[in-house]
Amino acid sequence: MSSVFGSAARLLTVCTTVVLAGIGIVVAAPAASAATCADIDVSVARGTFEPGALGAFVGDAVYSAVQGRLQPRSVSSYAVNYPADLNEPASVQQGNRDLVDHVTSQAAACPRQRFVLAGYSQGANVVDNSIGISSDGAIVGGPIVATIPAALTPRVAAILLFGNPIRWIGRSVTGTYESRTKDYCADGDPICQFLGTNILAHFSYGGNAADAADFVAGKV
Repeated sequence: MSSVFGSAARLLTVCTTVVLAGIGIVVAAPAASAATCADIDVSVARGTFEPGALGAFVGDAVYSAVQGRLQPRSVSSYAVNYPADLNEPASVQQGNRDLVDHVTSQAAACPRQRFVLAGYSQGANVVDNSIGISSDGAIVGGPIVATIPAALTPRVAAILLFGNPIRWIGRSVTGTYESRTKDYCADGDPICQFLGTNILAHFSYGGNAADAADFVAGKV
């Protein structure tokens, strides 16, 4: 299995580089709401090597769609602070810790605020771990180092996962958060679909932004 994961990781690195070269520019993340305590806080963990604070391939599009769909409610964004790097052994654990710390501190500062958690590729592993679903054994995964406190569970309105690597090993979000989770895996995506062969499918999730926003709207 390790050789398969290694091949997938190398292919992901190459294809990410090619896609970035094709873009030619780094897309800036949408500005977060200026409100200190927005009604909804959207935390996004970008994918491996994905440019932009929220993520030029997925996060930016998803945040913009959610922000527009939830009007007139106020929406803020948070970019999970972590390496998103294949060469950093503790990358996903750093993201896991940062996301849990952010939600915990925001919840204390903003008692009425609700949360949407979004993760793409390695970022999906970050979210998985943060809600108690281990990504250990998945490509760019790792053991859980922190989970969102049980007392805050009702305030997590929706979870959006794109190209989630734990699906490759037959794992998914179950239990408390299952009904609040939308987990996208494009047909042929070798990062989330066992024996998938279309790496370009892994870069297609920006096209799911409107559907993801509709899902969030139905949960908040």
